[in-house]
Amino acid sequence: MIDLKRPRIGWLVGYAGRPVLLLAVWDVLIVLAYKVPHWTWVGSNRVPLALYGAAISIIVGFKNNYAYGRWWEARTLWGQIVNNSRSLARQVLTTMSAPGGDGQEKAEIGSMQRNIIHHQIAFVHSLRQQLRGLDPVAEIRNLVPPEECAELSKERNVPLALQRKMSEMLHEARRRKWIDEWEWQAIDDNLDGLMDSQGGAERIKNTPMPKQYNFFPTRFVEIYCLMLPIGMVESLGWFTPLGSTLVGFMFLVLDKIGRDMEAPFANDIYDVPLTAITTTIETNLRQLLGEADLPEPQKPIDGVLW
Repeated sequence: MIDLKRPRIGWLVGYAGRPVLLLAVWDVLIVLAYKVPHWTWVGSNRVPLALYGAAISIIVGFKNNYAYGRWWEARTLWGQIVNNSRSLARQVLTTMSAPGGDGQEKAEIGSMQRNIIHHQIAFVHSLRQQLRGLDPVAEIRNLVPPEECAELSKERNVPLALQRKMSEMLHEARRRKWIDEWEWQAIDDNLDGLMDSQGGAERIKNTPMPKQYNFFPTRFVEIYCLMLPIGMVESLGWFTPLGSTLVGFMFLVLDKIGRDMEAPFANDIYDVPLTAITTTIETNLRQLLGEADLPEPQKPIDGVLW
């Protein structure tokens, strides 16, 4: 996710990149053709630029709203994962107990609590990696036992396997009466919420925007940009590149914004900042465990928060 406090002019111009440069070259060519050899047929003020511009603005705006909706839903789902992760850790630490148990049993409970919470940390890291198309096991080797890592490397859905393992541990805690039926149900509801959020994120990842949502608006913007100097050269003359490139830049940027936001888990600079979110979750859960070795908060790198 781009996190520029003060966007630089160079970055703003370079955002649209090559299309803006090509548009500027096209504008200059039209002006030279109109002014030097006096090819008046290359320009016409009868081109209804305002009408075309209004129509294309509606089309591009509709596409961008759809793309932003995908991005914001992805961020909302990860907000739910943050909340459910904290609630799960809190419930595990405050409800799991063995009244009257000996020291060994209390130590076993403490070990299970720590194991469940470490598995939840592993869950969010592996889900982040899986959504970004990266190796999910590589990020969790310090959180789960080596033999379990070997098993997880064979799984196609590592976060799901980790959820199953947590469910098994909770079932064992209920069998040993460390939690009662109501406490187990409350914790299981949190696991269901995590599963729902994972399913929503996978739906966004595995369902790209329909091709026509990208193809046609982008082509319409390109055609409109080609028409801009033709419709402006009679009235603006040598100043046509200034007006045409500026208007075309705005339309090209709007089109690119939609294309950049349609894939919030593409592992690029326009992503939802999953690394920062999962680091926050890990910090919160380790603090609940009373651990002192906490990860450093993620900071923007060259204006990008990952």
